[in-house]
Amino acid sequence: MDWQKEDLKYIWHPCSQMKDYETLPPIVIDYAEGINLYDINGKCYKDVISSWWCNLLGHCNPRINAAVKKQIDSLEHVIFANFTHKSAITLCQELIKVLPEGLCKFNFADNGSAAIEMALKMSFQYHYQTEHPEKKRFMALTDAYHGETLGALSVGGVDLYSELYKPILLDVVRIEGPDCYRCPYGLERDCCNCECFKKAEEAFEKYGEETAAIIVEPLLQGSAGMKVYPPLYLKKLRELCNKYNVHLIADEIATGYGRTGKMFAFNHAGVSPDIMCLSKGLTGGYMPMAVAITTRKIYDAFYDDYLKGKAFMHSHTYAGNPLACSAAIEVLKILREDNIIEKANKKAEYFNKVIKEKFLPLKNVGEVRSIGLINAIELVKDKETKEPLDYKKRTGYQIYKKALQNGVLLRPLGDVIYFNPPLIIEKNDMDFVTDIALKCTKEILEN
Repeated sequence: MDWQKEDLKYIWHPCSQMKDYETLPPIVIDYAEGINLYDINGKCYKDVISSWWCNLLGHCNPRINAAVKKQIDSLEHVIFANFTHKSAITLCQELIKVLPEGLCKFNFADNGSAAIEMALKMSFQYHYQTEHPEKKRFMALTDAYHGETLGALSVGGVDLYSELYKPILLDVVRIEGPDCYRCPYGLERDCCNCECFKKAEEAFEKYGEETAAIIVEPLLQGSAGMKVYPPLYLKKLRELCNKYNVHLIADEIATGYGRTGKMFAFNHAGVSPDIMCLSKGLTGGYMPMAVAITTRKIYDAFYDDYLKGKAFMHSHTYAGNPLACSAAIEVLKILREDNIIEKANKKAEYFNKVIKEKFLPLKNVGEVRSIGLINAIELVKDKETKEPLDYKKRTGYQIYKKALQNGVLLRPLGDVIYFNPPLIIEKNDMDFVTDIALKCTKEILEN
């Protein structure tokens, strides 16, 4: 059977212009192991983007496999309203040990965007039920990405995803976020005092009284091109939210579970959000699951007699799915028992060093930025002025295609090449993927 032809006959792939598939047809993956994907012809591809940033401990991890297999023989799913199960309870017991202080109430969903929607609704309803009905707006940063359902898209700020839909989106207060590579103050992210935070202060002074919550991707704005900013920004934001009675929502869907070098990005700042959204690495990339975690204070505003109408009437069919919970429990065990994050941080030092040595000498590399094992290489037209490349040339996409031919899955963000591998990547693979990425980048830029 011609599997590629059959795929194109039926499937509309996400985040894709399907016309591109005429020259780059879908690659049919047959099996996987570790960071390796193998297609039906036996060709190997190094997955150094963790299959959309979710694969945490490698494909077909034996321990997670066994946990899911064991669970499926006892309970595959059950309605999560007035019913529960041991895997969900155990997951909460284990998660609360590693969460930032104060987060203790778990509301389950089945994907990251849904968790964001829950967080926004939760915040609005809290304020309504605590005699602050005027708080009905949300704040978010420029270049943010929080998902693609309408509420999540509203607080997002990447036009590629949201521009067309603006007529039907929420009216969000947009704060100019930190852009450390092109800092308008001419400062460096490692030694500044977050002078750019004054934009947030101005927005809160003007809109704080009518704002329910601000949502941020802590320390790392992923879809914006892996933009990294200092922990101090989060500390200042926590203080500002306290002053104006505004909830701080942490979108840790992409930054949680060791991606930034700590269990959660907020750990770098030493402060806690009011609501935290998790997904992706939560189940090691195995099963679709998400959770919005909040404080006892917020939870208590919904706790009352049924006829008072204060319940949070938001549900997902697959909320608290036992199979996903079993995978998530095993992920936490592996992280703890095998010291995965600590080992990954040691590897990250090597990875960043190798990438800087190989890529910074190129005339079109403006910056190499890193946090944890995540490394991003921003390609520019002019290194001095930081002028971007002509987006119409799709340089990043051309590098992506070339890298696939050489057995590496990159999928750049525009003209930002990045590596966001499973935490179990080893040095030999770091050397291989960076060599291929360098080779392909040079070939494309020199043509």
